[in-house]
Amino acid sequence: MTSQVRLMLLPSARCLFDEPVHVKVAGLRSRQVVTMRARSTDEKGVTFRSSASYRADGSGEIDLQRDPSLSGSYVGVEPMGLLWSMRADTLHKRFQKTNSLKPHVVKFSVHEEEGGGRMLAEATNERLLIGDGVSRLPLKEGNIRGVLFTPPGEGPFSAILDLGTFLSEKRACLLANKGYVVLAVAVFNDKSANLKEMHLDYYEEAAEILRQHPKVGSKGIGVISLSKSGDLALSIASYLPGVEATVWINGCCANTALPLFYKKSQILPALMFDISKVIPTESGAAISKYAVNDPQAEENKGSLVPIERAEGRFLFVAAEDDMNWDSKAYMEMMEERLKHHGKDNFETVCYPGAGHVLEPPYGAYCPSSRHGIVDSKVLWGGEPRSHAAAEVHLWKKIQEFFRTHLSCDATQTKARL
Repeated sequence: MTSQVRLMLLPSARCLFDEPVHVKVAGLRSRQVVTMRARSTDEKGVTFRSSASYRADGSGEIDLQRDPSLSGSYVGVEPMGLLWSMRADTLHKRFQKTNSLKPHVVKFSVHEEEGGGRMLAEATNERLLIGDGVSRLPLKEGNIRGVLFTPPGEGPFSAILDLGTFLSEKRACLLANKGYVVLAVAVFNDKSANLKEMHLDYYEEAAEILRQHPKVGSKGIGVISLSKSGDLALSIASYLPGVEATVWINGCCANTALPLFYKKSQILPALMFDISKVIPTESGAAISKYAVNDPQAEENKGSLVPIERAEGRFLFVAAEDDMNWDSKAYMEMMEERLKHHGKDNFETVCYPGAGHVLEPPYGAYCPSSRHGIVDSKVLWGGEPRSHAAAEVHLWKKIQEFFRTHLSCDATQTKARL
């Protein structure tokens, strides 16, 4: 390592996962070309890497907010490109980061272009998921299995139910950092292979846990979802009272895969899949976008979620290059349905070039991986740069949506205390 070369992470080498970091290099030769690298190991022990070539200015400095990458994992001015462009050495790997207590640790380094790429400087970025003072409580209460995150302070706070296809703490604790009481629950767990039906009562129980929390002052709750949990979020908003704001990301407009029950009666049959319409690709991952049966076909209309019943607001989010669901088409169906019923309680946002897995920003973009439900490799879609930009925009949009549409009343928390 060359001592005069300095790699700086500003304003600090420690930050929250969803915060950008300013990467700068000083002490290089004037106009020197170097390779910047980033690497991180996920919870499964898989290492992800990225690299990009940069040319220093006349003073021997590189600033990723100013200077373009000349080649590598991305090109052009991309201040956080080294993070979102990280890939595993083998295909179809998704960066696994579900535990909120351990930071996302990224090693940044600067290397000479020639001579075997000798390292000139390095720095470690600790990207924390859980902020100072936020409490994390694994929950086993009644039938509920999840993780509850509570912000520091007395509140009152608004409450959000975070639905994951499988349990992940990342999005929930990042929302708790913003001042929400958040309960993360999974649609599927280790016993999901034996599931024959879904029950709305489970989510009603989860919503009631949130409402009864002593720090919660919401008159209603928010719900956030992605993929399969999207149709469940629609049903929660449509059948259960007190849901003020629902975020639907890249899901379906109909109840999919398993029939939905409430109070021991079936309320929605399942929209099923036609496996013959799955498209294999040379990469070994398949496109499942067109395998879902048409929800508007006469024989399937009973599975459509009656979203016109919902009293709260919707934020519908569709990635236009989603290869898992035809999300944009489903969003347009819901928009048409609500307008037909004289409703205007929704807003929509589309992201050209984005793929299925829209998450909080600055994680490694995932083009393909093993699908946890069908247990095969699938393409998620998206162009890396566009997808990364969509995640940054969407994360701000989600926070703005909940701030605007989730009410909070201090008198309710005082009454419980």
